[in-house]
Amino acid sequence: MPGASFGLLAILMLVWSASPLAAQSARFTTVPDIGGRLHHAVPAPVRGPLFNLPERFSPGEFGLLPLTRAAGKIFSGTVTAISRNPAASHHALDTVAITFHVDNAIRGTTPGESLTITQWMGLWSSGQRYRVGERVLLFLYPPSKLGLTSCVDASLGRFRVDATGRVLLSTQQLSAFLKDPVLGGKSRLRFSDFALAVRQASEEESSRRGDDHDN
Repeated sequence: MPGASFGLLAILMLVWSASPLAAQSARFTTVPDIGGRLHHAVPAPVRGPLFNLPERFSPGEFGLLPLTRAAGKIFSGTVTAISRNPAASHHALDTVAITFHVDNAIRGTTPGESLTITQWMGLWSSGQRYRVGERVLLFLYPPSKLGLTSCVDASLGRFRVDATGRVLLSTQQLSAFLKDPVLGGKSRLRFSDFALAVRQASEEESSRRGDDHDN
């Protein structure tokens, strides 16, 4: 019964395409490293300290509160050094060390300190890169068990900072923070105003936790 066999095969293919295993296979990619060489396919994690929050959102539905809640360190700084750390063993990961001079601190850092973070090479290869001299404001996840960190929700947790120290919002960030009482509708802010927005988000989070505890 060729017709029945074909129908069964089609059903099995549909089930496979919707399965988690198929989705995991689709995340493998071949990408260049810092030196331009190609790496073999690497799976991109979708949970934990690399990717943690939804990448898709409707305009205005994302806010500063979940970004602030997930971050272990929040600061603005200047990139001073970048170095690649090849895997020490077959089971280890290639990583990149990025060093910042902390210009302004909001959480987990001190102004003026030299801060080095370690990022999985796969994230660098997929586009989450830095350059020496670049000024950024970052929301970073707390380090994982491997000591790795990354920006909260990728591009949403990374802001450009201009030569005057103002924080710049991308088109995506403008859409994501549309309803925020401080960030909403602004393409650039003074650092002090941005820090105020973060503090308000933190206070809102503390208030919610207090209400939940009382209930």
